[in-house]
Amino acid sequence: PCYAEEAAVIVSGLKNTDVFVGESATFTCELSPPGVKNVQWWLDGTPLHNNLVTEISEQDGMIHTLTLNDVACHDSGTVTFRAGSLISSAKLLVKGILLSE
Repeated sequence: PCYAEEAAVIVSGLKNTDVFVGESATFTCELSPPGVKNVQWWLDGTPLHNNLVTEISEQDGMIHTLTLNDVACHDSGTVTFRAGSLISSAKLLVKGILLSE
């Protein structure tokens, strides 16, 4: 018999995140089944890549995590996770720190 490949689904998607300048923001998306390929993260339409500031990781082949370190005000925008035809998006709001007089 011929088994169709199980269609991937998003078990839990990205959630809107508010952080202060200089903090780190973490976005998590859980997929099923494990091992979904062609995974890409975007911030306001710009593809993100693993580096010192942007940490992209995967756990058990299902839980995909993006951590943006030391965020600045201009990092505010829409974070998008894409795996094949699946898409999940959430807002990142970076808040300035008000210095009290």
